[in-house]
Amino acid sequence: MATSRVLGAATLARRLGRLRRGKTVVFTNGCFDLVHAGHLKVLEWARRQGDLLVVGLNADASVRRLKGPRRPILPLNDRAALMAALKPVDFVTWFTEDTPRNLIRRLRPDVLVKGGDWTADAIVGREFVKKVVRIPLFKGRSTTGIIEKITRLHR
Repeated sequence: MATSRVLGAATLARRLGRLRRGKTVVFTNGCFDLVHAGHLKVLEWARRQGDLLVVGLNADASVRRLKGPRRPILPLNDRAALMAALKPVDFVTWFTEDTPRNLIRRLRPDVLVKGGDWTADAIVGREFVKKVVRIPLFKGRSTTGIIEKITRLHR
């Protein structure tokens, strides 16, 4: 993953240490498999919560454990490159576990953004941030829905 915006956790932690003075670092995470307009809305909303937006991507094995053996559709390198190319995103990193808890602990963002479908007590990593923000859901947009539609069209 050779872009200055896609960084491993250790490198990103060092970079944020230099950049964060006087800035608010926002973190959100997900699989972001088959990026769609709903994802973009989430990222734009998250970016407005601070000065720097970091996106943590589930690594491929993590996506498979969470979404099933046919996922991800796009491999991590592709998902990271697409995510890094989006205007709201400042940095992209990844995690191999099923949750971003260790990554959040390492990066220590100021704000953690999660979807409104998460209850406050279920948000992983909340103990390592100053503020948790639950984003409103954008109805009718989901990677699973897109995959199901494609599957129906090709039967």
